[in-house]
Amino acid sequence: MGFCIYINSLCEGSVPLWRDKLGNPAVYESLADAQREIAEDTIERLQQFLNGERNFEDAATIEEYVVEVDVLPDGSIVDADGNCFGAGNC
Repeated sequence: MGFCIYINSLCEGSVPLWRDKLGNPAVYESLADAQREIAEDTIERLQQFLNGERNFEDAATIEEYVVEVDVLPDGSIVDADGNCFGAGNC
């Protein structure tokens, strides 16, 4: 079991946002670790707004959310809806 950061994509629906070097979804050991990653990304976007590099709405909108997943031996994942994501075909 692990946790992935997901985002809703217009074309693909709910999908993992980050991938590792092998192309598998990035998996976090705990819910808190995944939430910290989202918080750190949000802080970075807000800092970019303060620096004049982004508009406020873009910086302040949080679209990412955490999903509990099962991690398969090859590094691919399966979420509660049965969706499989990995470097290759699941």
